Amino acid sequence: MDFIEVIDDAVDRDTCAAIVSRLRGSEGLQPGRVGGGVYPELKHSRDLRISGNPDWAEVDARLQQAVFAGVLGYLRKYPQTLISPLMLQQPDTNGGLRRLQAEDFAAMDDKAIAELARVCLRPGAINLQWYSAGEGGYPYWHCELYPRDASAETLHRHLLWTLYLNDGFEEGETEFLFQQRKVKPRTGSLLIAPTAFTHTHRGNRPQNGDKFIATSWILFQPADKLYAEIR
Repeated sequence: MDFIEVIDDAVDRDTCAAIVSRLRGSEGLQPGRVGGGVYPELKHSRDLRISGNPDWAEVDARLQQAVFAGVLGYLRKYPQTLISPLMLQQPDTNGGLRRLQAEDFAAMDDKAIAELARVCLRPGAINLQWYSAGEGGYPYWHCELYPRDASAETLHRHLLWTLYLNDGFEEGETEFLFQQRKVKPRTGSLLIAPTAFTHTHRGNRPQNGDKFIATSWILFQPADKLYAEIR
């Protein structure tokens, strides 16, 4: 068990192709950034942040919807994703509170798990990324959890996700170091994995074709909101 999940056909191929076509013509593309800034020797891409951009609101909503569906499946398979860090409680039949157990998730319907997920988690901003054949990539081994910003926003990242918008090129896999696993891009497939150093990974350079992805994180709610709502 490596806690790396790939959901095929999370988004249909026509939608992915339309996003790629629109991204190719975008005037808002910027050099890809890592946590410390622009370092093309670590990550070489052209990126576009679409969350918060009204021109891309429909695409953002469509991708977030697909990711949320994937996250619900992830939580059902790995309920400890929520239970272990938060020690969740729910009302019991006697009017008190009872700690949720992993076994409880099997009896919960999708609506109940979705409500729990919305209380505890929030979506990150989506970046579309364009990696050119033979030169683009993120070959530096890295994880998604780090304490750089004063607000600790990056420490709230819990799950990473990548949705592959195209295929038809060689290499370009998402490679996980300790799991010794390479995830081959396939149009419309969604990758979900933990953010910590245990899932150190890199994005290998695509060959004989450009690679396009959408990517972001699933974060914990801020502490003031999280503990106010679940107490």
